[in-house]
Amino acid sequence: MDLSLSAAELAWKEKARAFAETWLFPNELELELTGSLPRATKDRLRAAVVESGLNGINHTRAVGGQGCTQMEQTLINEELGRATGALWAVVWHPALPLRDGSPDQIRDFLTPSCLGRRRACVAITEPDAGSDTGRIVTRAERHGDRFRLYGEKWFVTTGDEADYVIVHALVDGDPDKPTLFLVDKDTPGLTIQREPKFTHTYVFGHPEFRFEGVEVGAERILGGIGQGLDLTKEWFVEARLQIAANCIGAATRAFEEASRWANRRVAFGKPIRQHQAIDFMLADMAVEIMATKSLVYRVAWGIDHGIDRKITHAHASAIKLQASEMAGRVTDKAVQILGGRGYMRENPVERLNRDVRVDRIWEGTSEIQRLIIGGQIAKRGPAIFTGWPGDNSGA
Repeated sequence: MDLSLSAAELAWKEKARAFAETWLFPNELELELTGSLPRATKDRLRAAVVESGLNGINHTRAVGGQGCTQMEQTLINEELGRATGALWAVVWHPALPLRDGSPDQIRDFLTPSCLGRRRACVAITEPDAGSDTGRIVTRAERHGDRFRLYGEKWFVTTGDEADYVIVHALVDGDPDKPTLFLVDKDTPGLTIQREPKFTHTYVFGHPEFRFEGVEVGAERILGGIGQGLDLTKEWFVEARLQIAANCIGAATRAFEEASRWANRRVAFGKPIRQHQAIDFMLADMAVEIMATKSLVYRVAWGIDHGIDRKITHAHASAIKLQASEMAGRVTDKAVQILGGRGYMRENPVERLNRDVRVDRIWEGTSEIQRLIIGGQIAKRGPAIFTGWPGDNSGA
């Protein structure tokens, strides 16, 4: 079994690391202390993404992307995840369901998004509907060959930066007809109600949108009427894979910062890493990162080798759960090792500790991931998680 990374994979990893260190890290403190970056800085970052060849890594070159494999995407997202303030978000990944669009939708939405000329946000969550998408009430009423959208969407990440919205709505209010609509943000009737502040600092916002008779044509339906839930699940899988990789990067940087500090800081006559209490924490952090990275890389490898999409859905929940909870434990230990310095916002460890907290919530809470995993075990048996590709002994 060859577990080494290929030259192409290593090249993508190095490109992403160089981008993070050159373009993201230098903007961390300004973002943290002011809460935002100037428009000119955001524009420079957008241009840098294209110049670095990191735009649209999750889509094919035919539509303006980079055609990266899942392993290459994982390596890239891991390196970008080292940046605080979710600055990794400046490197856009147009939502995977866009590839299922019509030729006109690919021309007008997907390709410009891959090239950095447009940007989408995905609007699913509502005041009374989060992980339970069955409670979504945003509706799309038919009026001839057009639709009018009514409803409210919360936590629309990057909604302030995007110029169009992928909206999950029920055609005629029918729960059996969940449908995705492509809506330009400047369409009459679409307004931003407010932009709440959250625990973490984030380079873009998470505004709340209101749809009051927002009119779109049938040509703006992504996929087809009633396909919204399946396409939304596909987007969730992609998002969970990215979060898992970002978490590895965040945990690794926190661990490295804590390890360096433990070598430098002297207490009671010797570096604190020579005290068993600190050394054991570092050992636990290292093992957690190693185990999680092994799991995430395995799933990425499986996707690239044609593993069944239903299994991918189950595995995406497993790695999102493991990576997000691991990152929380590792960054918390890093803060403890750095002591007072680890509690200062100017320290990347403090910022990372706040940043990763949301990873146990968005794109499906830890509890939802456990429900999915438990359901998959009941449906397919333990081997879906305990087995190994090619080994059917546990089936």
